Amino acid sequence: MTEEVSPLDAQELLPSHGSAGKELLPPAEAAPVRLALRRVRRDKVALAFAGVFLAIVALCLAAPLYARHVAHTGPNENHVTETIRVGGHTRDVVSLLGIPIGPTWRSRFLLGADFNGRDEAVRLLYGGRNSLLIGFSATAITMVVAVLIALVAGFYRNWIDAVLARLLDLIWAYPAVLLGVAIGASLTLGGISIGPLSVSGNSLFIPAMIIGFVNIPYVAKPIRGQVIALREKEFVDAARILDTGSWRIMVSEILPNLSSTVLALVPLMIANSILLEAALSFLGAGVQPPNASWGTMISDGVQLITSSPHLVLVPGLTLVLTVFSINVFGEALRDALDPRGRTRKI
Repeated sequence: MTEEVSPLDAQELLPSHGSAGKELLPPAEAAPVRLALRRVRRDKVALAFAGVFLAIVALCLAAPLYARHVAHTGPNENHVTETIRVGGHTRDVVSLLGIPIGPTWRSRFLLGADFNGRDEAVRLLYGGRNSLLIGFSATAITMVVAVLIALVAGFYRNWIDAVLARLLDLIWAYPAVLLGVAIGASLTLGGISIGPLSVSGNSLFIPAMIIGFVNIPYVAKPIRGQVIALREKEFVDAARILDTGSWRIMVSEILPNLSSTVLALVPLMIANSILLEAALSFLGAGVQPPNASWGTMISDGVQLITSSPHLVLVPGLTLVLTVFSINVFGEALRDALDPRGRTRKI
């Protein structure tokens, strides 16, 4: 079996300055990276969804500007007793029956209001900021801790590996949502207080830390397997012969060879973290009021799903579009970084 290499991919392996004929191939480290970038650039669908995700991020980052200059209200300001003119008619923001106004498609209450009379569009953008912040923060925690554990466990292969592997199995045994709810319910009540470190229960750091913790085994276990294979390679044996320290071997020899796997896992973990945050917030163990997130907005909207379906549809569709965009781009990035997973011919 031979790997299928397109003419454009093969062209990348040719030297750009070959007048002297001295350099027939680029450096071994640069060629795979250039090939991966070229493959991603050729995937127009993946680039389109990456643009969608970046647009969502940009809109969420611009939430304060939208709230101040367009909607003229904050994410937690109530307008229960106020009225608004729509189509020449005066309407209550929240009716006497407790039903909020639907989308007006105007600057104020563009996507309607919730049961407290809060602007749904403003809360959607602020909730997106919180969901994305938690997703990125949790992914950073997961990747740093998981890679460190995988390096130490896979390289030493002694009692350290046995202890760390069993700890990973223990976390792996619990469903992520169930474990997240159990930890989140306890931490949101009392917060975290360890010496000088004190974090309140409604801090966004709490769900980010919980999600980052429960996702560690899903990254550490596959990377640990790669470390075990890499530690037996010839370049590691050569480093040992040169009396190179263990930590230097892990950082300078093994870690660079894990970069493609780590980069391929990052989009997947961001998507999983955003979804898990929505699930925990929906169940009351994630983002706490008055902070908004897509999960809390869906949870609040379920109460009025029959009379005001926009309270569930707006954050729900935004969550689906965000996660789907990340997954499409992540699949393309994974295929580009792992050519062995691409289509092969016999």
